[in-house]
Amino acid sequence: MKDALTIHIKHMVCPRCISAVEHILSTQSIGFKSPILLGEVQLLHPLTDTQRESLNRALSAQGFELLQDKEDVIINHVKQLLIEWIHFGRSKPLHMNISQYIAQEVGTDYSTISKLFSAYEGITIEKYIIKQKIERAKELLIYGEESLTEISYQLNYSSPQHLSRQFKQVTGMSASEFQKTHRYQMRKPLNEI
Repeated sequence: MKDALTIHIKHMVCPRCISAVEHILSTQSIGFKSPILLGEVQLLHPLTDTQRESLNRALSAQGFELLQDKEDVIINHVKQLLIEWIHFGRSKPLHMNISQYIAQEVGTDYSTISKLFSAYEGITIEKYIIKQKIERAKELLIYGEESLTEISYQLNYSSPQHLSRQFKQVTGMSASEFQKTHRYQMRKPLNEI
């Protein structure tokens, strides 16, 4: 955790989530600095115990969770970094691989982060990345504006065949089968991956 003025919120996975959290903070009369980041809010003043309880209830009512445990904060930070990178095009430095990037952003060595993530989530960071990439591929396939080759390039796959193999492994169907049947119900919310 950065300091007493930083709070971490689980399940903030999109710009709409940021708007919802801004609204909750405003209705609770809790001052915050803009911009709010996915999963993280900089407050103007530390929360009292009463404010923390009230905020936690309001966040829970909207499907969010106020994080207080250091390990939960690290896991949530890793998830937010990966969601921003895969779904919203946040770039990492070209000279870094994803493990170096995560370690730098979290401020802990990757081995520790990886073990912690696996222990809490029951899957490796690498498998989590694959699941997120497949969800993004599903979204792009449903839109139908890009070819599988373009999607594979956008998601940093070595080839369209590599994406196709992983897509079939994760979903049980080929990307073209998915696209033809427009299986909207097969998409998962990002916070459930």
